[in-house]
Amino acid sequence: MELGNSPDPVPSWIPVSGHALRHVGIHFDAVRAIGMLGEEIAYEVMQFTDFQAGPIVRSGIGERSMYFLLAPGTAAGYRWPPGVEAMSRRAGVDAFVGVPALEGVTWPLDWRSRPTAKDPFVDAALLHAMAWLRAQEGAR
Repeated sequence: MELGNSPDPVPSWIPVSGHALRHVGIHFDAVRAIGMLGEEIAYEVMQFTDFQAGPIVRSGIGERSMYFLLAPGTAAGYRWPPGVEAMSRRAGVDAFVGVPALEGVTWPLDWRSRPTAKDPFVDAALLHAMAWLRAQEGAR
């Protein structure tokens, strides 16, 4: 891993190995996008940020969701399109998100985009705009 692309220091909510569940609303809020919509939103956000989008976790099982990790207290401030769900204490959701380690075996979770010192969270306003853009294009 390149030093310039890694968080320094590694946030305390990232496990040293494997993966761990983290309570949403404490270290971060999360926005979950399901299936292909999640993949499309992740790609748009990453492309817009020159592939420095902040933390995006991909789940490889079930509905194959993307979890965009936002600064605590921000996810519930937006109205999200169908197929996209805010997960935060403000949203009245008591939820947990799996977070993979930065290295090693983390299946069924992996990083689609890693947090960095410069980008510790996904930009909520950008994510919101890209989520609506992809949802509206998918509805056509």
